[in-house]
Amino acid sequence: MTPKIARFLAERQPATPCLVVDTDRVAENFRALRRALPLAQIYYAVKANPAPAVLDRLVTLGSRFDAAGIEEVEACLAAGARPAAISFGNTIKKVSAIRRAHAAGVTMFAFDSIEELEKLARHAPGSQVYCRILVENEGADWPLSRKFGTTIETARDLMLRAGELGLDPFGLSFHVGSQQTSTAAYEAAIGRVAMLFTDLKDAGVNVRMVNLGGGFPTRYRDDVPDIDQFASAIMGAMTEHFGNALPEMVVEPGRFIVGDAGVVSSEVVLVCHRHKDDPVRWVYLDIGRFGGLAETEGEAIKYRITTPHDGGPTGPVAIAGPTCDGADILYEKSNYRLPLALAGGERVELLSTGAYVSTYASQCFNGFAPLEEHYI
Repeated sequence: MTPKIARFLAERQPATPCLVVDTDRVAENFRALRRALPLAQIYYAVKANPAPAVLDRLVTLGSRFDAAGIEEVEACLAAGARPAAISFGNTIKKVSAIRRAHAAGVTMFAFDSIEELEKLARHAPGSQVYCRILVENEGADWPLSRKFGTTIETARDLMLRAGELGLDPFGLSFHVGSQQTSTAAYEAAIGRVAMLFTDLKDAGVNVRMVNLGGGFPTRYRDDVPDIDQFASAIMGAMTEHFGNALPEMVVEPGRFIVGDAGVVSSEVVLVCHRHKDDPVRWVYLDIGRFGGLAETEGEAIKYRITTPHDGGPTGPVAIAGPTCDGADILYEKSNYRLPLALAGGERVELLSTGAYVSTYASQCFNGFAPLEEHYI
């Protein structure tokens, strides 16, 4: 909760549920990452929060952008980003999306299969392409690896084929998982990619970029390593494996840039006991998994929650959303405790909710409108 957000909530008392994002904190986080990794080009992962106010601010700071879909590509262009500063980083793209992005001047595309590579050769000829490698996601609260990436052996064949198809085999990428809490994950992934990088160089491929993906964490309930610790681990591994011949480096932060810049303000709809002898109270909020808190699936992302009664006696709670859906439970097993004085009609705040909330909100499920957004 930044002072700016606290002041906005106190003075404006906006209707709930709502997301309030401090764009000054977005800028602070971007600058902190640039200081920590000055040799890396920062491509903001637009999917984390594509709000025009966020994109506009990042354009002024010189950010580049990682787009997951053609709509995100066009949103970046509308915010003033140069086409050359946009990477179409999804390895699963419609032909129509490839064509539109290429026609708009985007020349950097991800792939991880021969089928996708052939689509790029046909519909984005001459483009720079980079192959996504499958790496371990151990240590990540929100793993990504099963759906994306290919093996080292297949990646070698694909990069050789890219040149034969008239594309520029620009680089290799990986992603260690979202909300990665272990610096060792980057060190291990860099070691795997470096071996392939050297092999491709020896085979005559003009590979010259390593994309380290995103994954840099935001602090929720538990402490996480700070960005300088990640940067130290990354640069140590890069130097160990590449020596003085460092390739171009790309990072794709999303959560780290916007996560702690946002707060969700919510109304407590009901506090009750489901069973007479059960000490656990059920706390129902006016926002749930279908209202934008999808990352609570499996209780993976554990948001900090503040109340008007913080500091008073607490008791165990289960926390759920307002919909008539049995899956709309945020936390039941994660040992949440909230003040005993908490009552229906009061407001609570969920901290560090600037990433992956507004875009996960459903469209009027149970009639609930998507949460309001305020960018200040």
